[in-house]
Parts: sequence; structure tokens; C-alpha cells
Amino acid sequence: MSTQATNDRNGLAVTAMALGTIGLAGSIVSVGGLLGVVGLVLGVLALRKAARTGVGRTQAITGLVTSAVAIAMSVAVAFVAVWFAHRTQDCYQYNHVHQWARCVQRQF
Repeated sequence: MSTQATNDRNGLAVTAMALGTIGLAGSIVSVGGLLGVVGLVLGVLALRKAARTGVGRTQAITGLVTSAVAIAMSVAVAFVAVWFAHRTQDCYQYNHVHQWARCVQRQF
């Protein structure tokens, strides 16, 4: 690999994009929000670097967008989980899944 090809990369942008993508996939279990925060910070830094060097702007923006969506989805999943737990709190006294499922159906 030539020196020019090595210099034509913005490692922060690639990392931000990867973290945003992984965070988006992991946002269903709210772990993605943490990766999204790191990806968002790295995306901002990568965008600044891209402004100076002219390399990696698209990847930095992709990292920013996917990270922001991962954070938003993680927050939404957390709110839904808390709402569901609050709504069905009376059902947690049952030891059997069938009884719990019937109780949850009655709640909705």
C-alpha cells in the first residue's frame, strides 16, 4: 500500500461509522446507545478532521447519523421497557409463563 493511500483515510470517520452501525444494531437492547455516544463524539472529531484534510466527510456524516439514530432508538427502547414493566407490574407475582402471559393480556 502506498503512502498516499494510507494518508487518504480518516480513521476517526471509519471508526465513527462502524460504531454507529454496530450501535444501531445493538440499540434494541439499549447497549447501542453507549456505542452511539462514542460514535457521535468520534463523528464530530472526524468531521472536523475532514474539514481540514478533505478526507472522510461522507463517512463522518454517516457515523454521526447512525450514532444519533442508535441513541434515539436506545432511549425509545428504554422508555418502552419501563412503560411495559410499569403497566404489567402486577403480573410479576406468577411463577409460570402461561399465567404471566394471561395476566399481561388482561393488562392490555
